[in-house]
Amino acid sequence: MKSKFLIPMIILLLNFQSCKDDDAKIVFHKSHEPSRANVPFSDAVETDDLLFLTGQIGKDHKTGELIIGGIKAETKQVIKNIEAVLQHHKLSLDNVVKCTVILKRIEDFSEFNSVYTQYFTKKPARTTFVAAELAGEASIEIDVIASKE
Repeated sequence: MKSKFLIPMIILLLNFQSCKDDDAKIVFHKSHEPSRANVPFSDAVETDDLLFLTGQIGKDHKTGELIIGGIKAETKQVIKNIEAVLQHHKLSLDNVVKCTVILKRIEDFSEFNSVYTQYFTKKPARTTFVAAELAGEASIEIDVIASKE
């Protein structure tokens, strides 16, 4: 009776060990932007196949100021910021497979979407929700996951 369970347990342990040996390497990347050198998070986290970008707001990283002009202007700047990080890692918006969008006001959804659809033409999976307040008094924040393939 014991041998009936011993063989499957040995196989399970061997499979577990081989999975441990093949674990994906995780790399935590600091920002390529000098103004973001001391932020308390990674600009991007890389695994074998994916790049996870930190959320971006409509801040111009050269001036350190939030873009003026409403949700459309902020959305364009957010996407420029995302593009800059992706380009630093030799990727583009076409590599994005998932977006998480946080809006300060649901009333901005239509205007945001009119800008978003111009840039994310491959139509990655997306989650959109509203939060009462965002960092830096932003109206929008987007984070993305990109495929490295």
